[in-house]
Amino acid sequence: MSFESQPFQIFTKPVGDHCNLYCSYCYYHTEKPHNKKKPTILNDDNLLEIYIRQHIEATTGDLVFFSWHGGEPTLAGIDFYRKAVRLQKKYLPAGKRLLNGIQTNGTLIDEEWCRFMQEENFIAGVSIDGPEKLHNQFRLDKTQKGSFKDAFRGFKLLQKSGIPLEILCVVSSVNENFAAEVYSFFRESGARYITFLPMVERDFQSATGVTKKSVNPVKFGKFLIEVFDEWIANDIGNIQVQIFEDTIGSVFTGDHTICIFKKNCGRVPVIESNGDFYACDHFVNKNHFQGNILENHISYFLNSVKQQKFGLAKSENLPDYCKACEVLVYCNGECPKNRFMKSPDREEGLNYLCSGYKLFFNHCRPFVEEVRKAAGQNIDRG
Repeated sequence: MSFESQPFQIFTKPVGDHCNLYCSYCYYHTEKPHNKKKPTILNDDNLLEIYIRQHIEATTGDLVFFSWHGGEPTLAGIDFYRKAVRLQKKYLPAGKRLLNGIQTNGTLIDEEWCRFMQEENFIAGVSIDGPEKLHNQFRLDKTQKGSFKDAFRGFKLLQKSGIPLEILCVVSSVNENFAAEVYSFFRESGARYITFLPMVERDFQSATGVTKKSVNPVKFGKFLIEVFDEWIANDIGNIQVQIFEDTIGSVFTGDHTICIFKKNCGRVPVIESNGDFYACDHFVNKNHFQGNILENHISYFLNSVKQQKFGLAKSENLPDYCKACEVLVYCNGECPKNRFMKSPDREEGLNYLCSGYKLFFNHCRPFVEEVRKAAGQNIDRG
């Protein structure tokens, strides 16, 4: 598959980094756009229309997917999304399907939001890090009050409305030892889609290279193993845990659905509120700024030499230690943002989470191998 024909997902940030919470681990407090010029898609209808038209034109498949992120994207207000949906329908070609997804902290969700999202077939992700005592350690509002009660209330409202709903759980030093408790809480809450995101925050003064908030790599691997074993025993087919589904699904597709595990990246860029295009959500900085959609089409930025170079660097800069690894096909060195360690032979570019992923993927390999045999597939993709 050529780079140009690969599907993409753009994280669009209608309010930029603005948020009603101040989660202490949020990387977007420090990864700020370098260009804050006006107008923005929030307050300029022309820019919003240009964005939506270009996004639809850039989509080569039958499904046109808009992914609204932040900051906290609900701060844009329901009327903004009503306007966006009207424009989407205006430009949507016959025969193509439309889907909107919104990633929210859940605290501002009310019945009006639920009615709107239900009517317009939105899907939603809600950020919850486990039960209240764990969630409230890092996910605080600007008065340093825990956000759990409001976030969970929003989650339950969305759930009651029948909106397809995913929980995004950040695994950090706070909850890394509570895998069973976290997973049981989500299951008992009726969650059907769960994503676990490892917290890795750099600290150049630390011996480990990360802050004390960051997840321990080995403990992250053990966290995934504990959840995996429980999932296999009781929940497979009923609950979808993203990393498990991706690992097993790769047997059938020969590829990963999660960008961090793909051989190369570059298909999950960011469009800031002013139309600025960045290579990736974790690289919103001057070096990875491509331009503005008022100056060039989204298709140009998606398929530019600069974006391709960014994407290919993932495999091209892979350490030899990774190339010889028995589970390379599962992780492909994971996300470049986490490749700041040295391998045992002192080669640069080893992923901070390597030891944890090795534990997890080696643990689940026998099950995946059985799936492969049953399906008659060959998982050795080279």
